[in-house]
Amino acid sequence: MSRAAGFPAEALCPAWPSRYADAFRCKLEDGMRTRLTLATTLALLLTGCQHAATTPGAIPLEDPMENAPPVARGFDAEGLSTLLLAEIAGQRGDYRRAARGYLEVNERYGSVALAERATLAARYANDSALLEQAALRWQRLADDATTPHYVLASLAVQRGDWETALAQRLRIAAREPDAELAALAELAIEDDADLAPLMADLHDFIDEHPDHLDAQLATAQLEAAQGDIQTADARLARLSDNADAPADVWLTRSTIALHRGALSDARRYASQGLRQFPDDSRLRLTLVQARLADGEIAAAHDDVERLLARHDDTASLRLALAQMYLDAAQPDGARRLLLPLLDRDDTPPAAYLMLGSIAERAGETDNALLYYRQVPSGDGFIEARAQAARMLVADDRPQDASAFLRIERLRHPDQRVPLLRLELDVLDAQGQQERADRLLDEAIAKTPDATELRFQRAMRAYRQGDLQAMEADLRAIIEREPDNAEALNALGYTLSNDMGRHRDALPLIEKAHRLEPDSPAILDSLGWVYFHLGRAADALPYLREAYRGQPDQEIAAHLAEVLAATGQRDDARDLIEEAQRRFSPHPLIDELLRRQPELAPDDTAPDAADSPHDKEADS
Repeated sequence: MSRAAGFPAEALCPAWPSRYADAFRCKLEDGMRTRLTLATTLALLLTGCQHAATTPGAIPLEDPMENAPPVARGFDAEGLSTLLLAEIAGQRGDYRRAARGYLEVNERYGSVALAERATLAARYANDSALLEQAALRWQRLADDATTPHYVLASLAVQRGDWETALAQRLRIAAREPDAELAALAELAIEDDADLAPLMADLHDFIDEHPDHLDAQLATAQLEAAQGDIQTADARLARLSDNADAPADVWLTRSTIALHRGALSDARRYASQGLRQFPDDSRLRLTLVQARLADGEIAAAHDDVERLLARHDDTASLRLALAQMYLDAAQPDGARRLLLPLLDRDDTPPAAYLMLGSIAERAGETDNALLYYRQVPSGDGFIEARAQAARMLVADDRPQDASAFLRIERLRHPDQRVPLLRLELDVLDAQGQQERADRLLDEAIAKTPDATELRFQRAMRAYRQGDLQAMEADLRAIIEREPDNAEALNALGYTLSNDMGRHRDALPLIEKAHRLEPDSPAILDSLGWVYFHLGRAADALPYLREAYRGQPDQEIAAHLAEVLAATGQRDDARDLIEEAQRRFSPHPLIDELLRRQPELAPDDTAPDAADSPHDKEADS
């Protein structure tokens, strides 16, 4: 579906100030369709891989203390008290407090089991910074444990730090034959990551471990992605010449050929692999995709039926195959695979989303709307309503889009806040900002204690440049919820960064830090306000800790400026060079270099020793 003028995708994904809570951000996949990657997602799906460790959910769900020695052994009264409080917090579902308690006790006793338990609790707390802190502690105490490496790699993937992710996986690969390096390489390629440093690290690893198959396959994928097809093919040919070559070699050869459009080679490699491994469903999936892409629909259909029969007609397999048909511009084949899922009690939301997309592309707007509305509360709910709203606007029916979202708010009161945000976006995209503001004001008037709505209005005021209105709403939130660390940090950072009221900001941010001492956003805010108060030396450790917990271009820019202000220009240049390589775009890094061009990594200008930026900022 082509995007309607005046209603771009970003209208449904407003550019929230990066300082504020993730709970108030949205991210919609382009086209709202399920993204399924053949060589990784489907391979993991069909082989039952136990790690799939690209998310924090890769941590085992079993209680890590189940078979551990009694945790109370050797504890003094204070340590035992802290541990018991952590246990009680965990039982009550306060996993953040539980994780912090385990970490506090662990600092005194250095127990691997406690670090493991802290990691599990942090995973359930949905706190990336805390999870990273716990996993690092576990890793320091038990470097031979693979789970913390997977966790840290997963967190690095989430923030786009592919070098760190690979480094963690390589530490596993040094001891185990399968560290999912090939899967990681595929994800990095799809994310358009800078592959050169990853290639260098893999080459170094292969020099020490020339027989590590997983590393060889990952390297071949990166070589092919960089356009060095000849080297990649030669590497894989050497591996496939071995009589004991596993199916993964043929799978990699086939998928690389498929990605570069060499369909006959893709079919040939998949078929060769199937002759040796006739029951390998990953190879048959690759063959299906190659045949569909080459227009061999009937042959692909036969392979699809064999796959469905072999794998008990699982819903996940039908979804994956339907996506292949869609990618090959065969919507009828995709619909045929998806419709049987509607008769099941547990119809996956992705089936409704994909059927809605098929109907939408066929111009069947009302049918698509029916499919989108059937996605229940949970995963995919907001994405479905957002796509429905976009579709109606694209069909020149913006009033229907607003009415649809209002009805959905009545049908799903538990989703009223995100649905209201979607309606505000629809109105904004149509130039009806005043109407959107009235709608939000009315909602707050009806539920004045609704923190999320008031925070939403504060963010709208920020985007509209009305900082006084933003301050009023955030102060109202803090008056009702004095320990709301997100509101305290949002107000403090805005007062300091946007309004120059550094002394007013300091107590707010310091309180937020006391409430959430491990939050990278709050650590960054604290360091940044210290810097503006002329306390660059005090700011530095907070900014370093913030960058360790959440390496992004904004924190990197703050840290680099403070490093320069404290006379550490070389470190500042190194950090800027790293940030330019790791993050794209990096507007705050660019803005820093406009103000201080002498910090550019390739700067050859004489050292500006008298630059005012070398001095700590005045309050």
